[in-house]
Amino acid sequence: MIAKKNLFSSEIKEKVQSLISEMTLEEKVGQMSQFDWGFHAINPDAGGEINLIMKELLDKGMLGSLFNLSGVEQANTLQQQAIERSRLGIPMIVGRDVIHGYRSVFPIPLAQSASWNPDLIRRTASAASKEAASDGISWVFAPMIDITRDPRWGRIAETMGEDPHLGEIMAEAWVDGAEVLDSANESLSVASCPKHFAGYGFAESGRDYNTVDVSDRVLREVILPPFRKAVDAGALSIMASFNEVNGVPACANHYLLTTILREEWGFEGVLVSDYNALGELITHGVAKDAEEACEIAIKAGTDMDMHSGIYYKYLPKLVQEGRVDESLIDAAVGRILALKIKLKLFDNAQVNPDLNQSVILSEEHVSLAREAARESIVLLKNDNDTLPLTKQLKSLAVIGPLATNINDPLGCWAADGNPDDVVSLLDGIKAKISPDTELLYAEGCDIESEDENGFEQALAVVAQADVTIIAVGESKIMSGEGNSRSELDLPGKQRELVEAAIKLGKPVVVVLFNGRPLTTVWLDEKATSIVEAWHLGIQSGNAIADVLFGDYNPSGKLTATFPRSVGQIPLYYYRKNTGRPPGGVYSSRYVDAPVQPLYPFGYGLSYTKFEYNNLVISSTSISSSDSVSVSVDITNTGSYNGDEVVQLYIRDLAASVTQPLKKLKGFSKISLLAGETKTVTFTVTPSDLAIIGVNNSLTVEPGSFQVMVGSNSEDGLIGEFVVR
Repeated sequence: MIAKKNLFSSEIKEKVQSLISEMTLEEKVGQMSQFDWGFHAINPDAGGEINLIMKELLDKGMLGSLFNLSGVEQANTLQQQAIERSRLGIPMIVGRDVIHGYRSVFPIPLAQSASWNPDLIRRTASAASKEAASDGISWVFAPMIDITRDPRWGRIAETMGEDPHLGEIMAEAWVDGAEVLDSANESLSVASCPKHFAGYGFAESGRDYNTVDVSDRVLREVILPPFRKAVDAGALSIMASFNEVNGVPACANHYLLTTILREEWGFEGVLVSDYNALGELITHGVAKDAEEACEIAIKAGTDMDMHSGIYYKYLPKLVQEGRVDESLIDAAVGRILALKIKLKLFDNAQVNPDLNQSVILSEEHVSLAREAARESIVLLKNDNDTLPLTKQLKSLAVIGPLATNINDPLGCWAADGNPDDVVSLLDGIKAKISPDTELLYAEGCDIESEDENGFEQALAVVAQADVTIIAVGESKIMSGEGNSRSELDLPGKQRELVEAAIKLGKPVVVVLFNGRPLTTVWLDEKATSIVEAWHLGIQSGNAIADVLFGDYNPSGKLTATFPRSVGQIPLYYYRKNTGRPPGGVYSSRYVDAPVQPLYPFGYGLSYTKFEYNNLVISSTSISSSDSVSVSVDITNTGSYNGDEVVQLYIRDLAASVTQPLKKLKGFSKISLLAGETKTVTFTVTPSDLAIIGVNNSLTVEPGSFQVMVGSNSEDGLIGEFVVR
């Protein structure tokens, strides 16, 4: 791949050089310092060091960036102050964590990735950026494109799952959507900031911020591909992660930030640290004090310091002492100024407040939220075709702690979301069913409480109803940053509530609200139907009701493997063989559990059935520079129209370096009428077959390759071809 060069035009670069030539060292360092305005605004009189630095920089017109501003009026006011007080009229850039929507909250990213629909990702990212921009934000800290294999890690909710190829496709779409540039709307230019570079999702023990120790091969084959694709797509900035990678924290890691990102990939954008990550270099133990942390970070390639204040306090001194060459400062400031020019902040940094009213929670965005939520839902089980339910049910019971909940469906990192905008599951059901249906409701229990006092009432309504819908799962604060879990079953007394309801013998549909894969073997064994609804955002209730009652046929497929138990973790489809043949005592196994997952990567059911036939490979023998086409016929053999995600996997059967049993290399989401057949064709290119060989270079090695095309990572038609 060739990186997308020239993010900044020659005209922009010329203006940057003109500005830098007039700037003092202190003014340059001010541009390299970003602070959390929420930290200041919450306690403005605390007298903390960060607060004082921020105020000093703002007063001098030298504050380069703020984040966590609240509202367009405040953003406009502070921006005007920054420009008026700047000797050279340099505007701020205002950032914000806009992870899966702004006020119009969409499904969490892990859920959106289950749509396998890059265009949907592109549109939700664009809508989020437009809403944020209308509130004075010009820099969104998204997408989060960390690959992870550990559902204990709380921030799996914010990822695209476990696969690097799917991660690449979604990263490209998200960057393309989030970067709203040269918009026809006034002052709606936004930069994306893919994060966290790199390895954050490989934290040991699934514990947030923990150590990451991976080989260079895993780094380059699994972790880095989505970031490379984001750079190729034109990402204007990248955020370095908190964690260390092989003994060196990311913000101090010259190999990551300069060798790979700048020199190998040609990235020209801004590299910003994560929150106080420069200060954490001291905690990590690679810097003895803040001054040394400052020196290490700037030499590694970190352009902007998020919130620690270390650059502002120590960079001028280090330059004056000759420990840091000012050319490093000029390069970093040049990229920051170029970004601001690219976003037209020098032309007009004020946002028209009227845009806010027309963009935020617009009819288009609310409709998109419902569409995204529907496509994110995964049907995990549907015995006896219990679903879809008829809208003419005589009686329906709805129980569980998430049935009327309007807070937790927002999901983690929905900082600007408002629970009042959320449609609850119960309200979505009410709007869907016949007025003649008797609807019975009881909560039953809280999400985490050990109290069973509500069981009696809940079980009473179950006993009266023809069908029961049980809404259970996690609260939004059980996933996300800092919220890892050591156990992944339903918390509190929810399992006991579900099991008690199932014992009554009525059909039970379980709707799961969660931010990660759960270990619910017992639920799969006992429930009639299971709907994975994740945390779906503001249109949760309507979208789930659309699926439950058949107005939308579910098409979501898992992008993270669901383990049977925590003891299986890490568990992922992209695994390798061992040297030990399967079977017998001395094989790679557990004595107390299967090695297979509960639900594999790529898994998801539909209300209809899809049959795969006629796998055709265009050639059985190709050269290393040739492509080969792979086609398959898909027939909808059921009675419902439906969408199917056709997945193509490749296996290199013998290579100089051991390879995974299969690697996703293509997918296509198709719509089929009942009884319809379509032919899906994939082109397998040399880049799909290339591996990092034993000599550490990317190459297509001769040998046999296996192709599998199917509905998930475990089931499909298999063929072979040879590379000469």
